[in-house]
Amino acid sequence: MAEAQAQGTPRLRLAIAGLGTAGCMMLPAVHKHPHLQLTAAADVDADPIEHFQRDFQVEIHRHIADLCRSPNVDAIYIATPTHLHTEHALMALELGKHVVLEKPMALTLDDAEAIIQAAERHGVQLVVGHSHSFERPIRAIREIVRSGELGRLRMLHNWYFTDWMYRPRHAGELDTQLGGGVTFRQGSHQFDIIRMIGGGLVRSVRAMTGVWDAQRSTEGSHVVYLEFEDGTPATAVYSGYDRFHTTELTFGVGEQGQLADSSSYGRARQALRALQGADAEASLKRASAQYGGTRSRQVPGLTPHPPFYGMTLASCEHGDIRQSADGLLIYGEHDRRIMPLATDETGRDAVVSELYDAVVHQHPPVHSGRWGKANLEVCLAVLESARQRQEIFLSHQIAPQDQ
Repeated sequence: MAEAQAQGTPRLRLAIAGLGTAGCMMLPAVHKHPHLQLTAAADVDADPIEHFQRDFQVEIHRHIADLCRSPNVDAIYIATPTHLHTEHALMALELGKHVVLEKPMALTLDDAEAIIQAAERHGVQLVVGHSHSFERPIRAIREIVRSGELGRLRMLHNWYFTDWMYRPRHAGELDTQLGGGVTFRQGSHQFDIIRMIGGGLVRSVRAMTGVWDAQRSTEGSHVVYLEFEDGTPATAVYSGYDRFHTTELTFGVGEQGQLADSSSYGRARQALRALQGADAEASLKRASAQYGGTRSRQVPGLTPHPPFYGMTLASCEHGDIRQSADGLLIYGEHDRRIMPLATDETGRDAVVSELYDAVVHQHPPVHSGRWGKANLEVCLAVLESARQRQEIFLSHQIAPQDQ
C-alpha cells in the first residue's frame, strides 16, 4: 500500500478469491468505496475469470496461492467454498494479506482459532463478512436497544422462510460436512443478527433441525432457542423449503431490498424438478451464479427499500421494534411511530468500510475473527443440540468490539 499512500489518501488494493454469488455481490461495494481499488481476482474455472478480466482489466489467477503472492494486492476477499476457507485464509494471512472472510469462517473452532492466530502473528486485519448484521435496519435496531430509550431488551426473534433449498446448488452446499445446509449457510446470518442486537454473549442454545427432503439430505430448517447471559431469550427460525415465504410478512420486500415476485407459487421447487440429467443442476448453478452468468448480471444496486433478512422483532420493557418497508416501526408506550432509513448504503458497503478503517485507521473491526468464531460456535451448537436433543452451553462468546 506504500505507493498509494505516497500519492495522498491511502488506497487499499483488493482482490476477490471466488467469483460465485458472494464474490459477484461484493463488487458494487468495492467499486463504490472511494479508496478501494480492485486489482486482481482468482477462480478455479476459466469462464468466470476470463469474463472478469475482460470487464475489469485486472490481474487474474486460476490458483489462489498465486493470488496471495501477488505484489499488487493488499487485501483479499475470500468467497470460496466454506470447506476451503481455512486453507485459503491461512495462505493469504501468512503472506501478509489482510482478509475479509465469508461466513461461516471455518468448519471447526480449532480452524477458526488457527485463522485468528495467523492474523495476529502477521499483524494483519481479519474481518468476517456477515453482511446482514451490517445492514442499516439491523444497526438501527441495535442502536435503539443500546440507547435504553425503550428500557431493557426482553426478547428477540428472527424468522425467515425462503426457497433456499431448491435454488440451484453445488454439492458442497448440500453436504453438512462441507459447510452446507441452512444452519451453516443461513443460520450464520440469523445468529449474527441476534447476537449483534442482543450484545453478543449467548449463554446456551437448544435447537432442532429438519431434513425433510431425502433428495437434498442436509438441514433445510431449524428452530433455535438462544439464551443470553443476562437471561434474555431469542429465537431463530428458518425454513428453506419454498412454501410460505416471509416476504408475505415483510411488506413484499426481500433480502436485498427488492420487491419479491410472488407470481408463481413454488417456482424454485418446480424448476429444479423439471431439470433432466445428473449434471443439469450443477450446470445451471454455474450458469446462474458464476461471474458472467445470469446472476452476476443482475447484482442489485441501490433499492427503494431497506433489505429484510426475514422478520426481525426486538421487544424491550417499554416497546417493540421491527422493520417497515421504509425503515423501522417503533411501538412505544403511547404510540407507534415510523423511523425512515436511507437506502444509500448496503451491508456490503459497510463490510468493505470496516476492512478499510481497520487497515488504514487501525480501528478494531467489530466483525473480527473472534466475533466470527463466536458465531461459528453457535452454528456448531445448534447442530449438536439437534443431535443430542439437549441444551448446549457456549464458552467462546464475546461482546461486539464497539460495546
